[in-house]
Amino acid sequence: MIKLKIKELRKEKGITQLKLAMELHMAQNTVSRYESGEREPGIAELVRLADYFGVSIDYLVGRTDAR
Repeated sequence: MIKLKIKELRKEKGITQLKLAMELHMAQNTVSRYESGEREPGIAELVRLADYFGVSIDYLVGRTDAR
């Protein structure tokens, strides 16, 4: 399982899981599962998340510390 940096980025932005889910047109429990590692996003979701937070997919999935 990939440990995504979604929770860290979401908290930096000061938004809730529900707000993020609404912005990205997904369910709140999907965001929760991504953050807990219960579920991994597909490529399309990774792209949307990276674009939303203004980071690279490599940063999002922990392959680099450079945003």
